[in-house]
Amino acid sequence: MSDGEKLISYCGLYCGDCSGYKGTIANLARDLRKELERERFADLAKALSKIPFFKAFEGFPQCCAVLETLPKMRCKKACRGNGGPPLCEIRMCNQDKGFDGCWQCDTFKTCMKLAFLRPGHGDANIRNLNKINRDGTAAFLRGKRYWRTKAAARPRGRQ
Repeated sequence: MSDGEKLISYCGLYCGDCSGYKGTIANLARDLRKELERERFADLAKALSKIPFFKAFEGFPQCCAVLETLPKMRCKKACRGNGGPPLCEIRMCNQDKGFDGCWQCDTFKTCMKLAFLRPGHGDANIRNLNKINRDGTAAFLRGKRYWRTKAAARPRGRQ
């Protein structure tokens, strides 16, 4: 299995397109939080929040909570290395069946195990699974990949 193929998750998403795998958002959140702490910005935000123009700073503690949580989304192992959700039903199902991915299963289009991906990804993984099933993993890696579809957001990958 090539390095690129190792980043194709069982569900049809491509880990290399994931912000958790890339780590950019986690790093930026960590760095911003450190800088805000270094500047003791919480004190300033509290004072500024009393000015109508800066009323939004009332939410600064919640902002900090989000910045503290974003680095926890980092995923260094990718799906095939047991990254992502530790008890992923999709991964366990594929491993139990000896499949490289859901594209090898006759029922992936109607599989309820994939339903939890819909709110964040729309039908992106189903589109990817169809392409892999039809054209193979090499073509999938060379072509357009979906991360989110209109129902969730926008497609990603090579155009």
